[in-house]
Amino acid sequence: MSRTKPAAYSPFHILLHWVIAALILFQLIFGESIKDFGRALRDGGTAGTMTAIMGNAHIWVGVSILVLTLLRLVVRGLHGVPAPAPSSRVQELAARAVHVLLYLLMIVVPITGLLAWFGGLHTAGEIHELGKPAFIILIGLHIAGALYHQFALKDHLIRRMMTSRV
Repeated sequence: MSRTKPAAYSPFHILLHWVIAALILFQLIFGESIKDFGRALRDGGTAGTMTAIMGNAHIWVGVSILVLTLLRLVVRGLHGVPAPAPSSRVQELAARAVHVLLYLLMIVVPITGLLAWFGGLHTAGEIHELGKPAFIILIGLHIAGALYHQFALKDHLIRRMMTSRV
């Protein structure tokens, strides 16, 4: 693991952040389609074209989130990340907790989804379904923290995930 603290996130790290965010948003909006797809397959019927497309999209977008998250962790480990923005100890701990939990969800939710879908593990499916509200809460906290830094503290923290220029 890198011990360096770069001045800014790399362009690749920024790209991974936004691509993963877009994929998670897709899942939050369209993810329920997997239930219709599963129901059609379980009942021995044939899923409609759109149901099959959206059901398969849910699976492949989930796999993409998992792979890109693991890649992001590798990039983070190899190249480091900028030091946390100056803030109180409580804010720093809250930010770290939200980030750790988001990374945990980006790994656990796709894995439990795959275990439920391909392995038929009911408990994994139940855990997978808890991911949606957990993601919504954590994303809300993540965005709230970024907006607090941007507009209350006026430290332009959001710029760090928009450009690699210092």
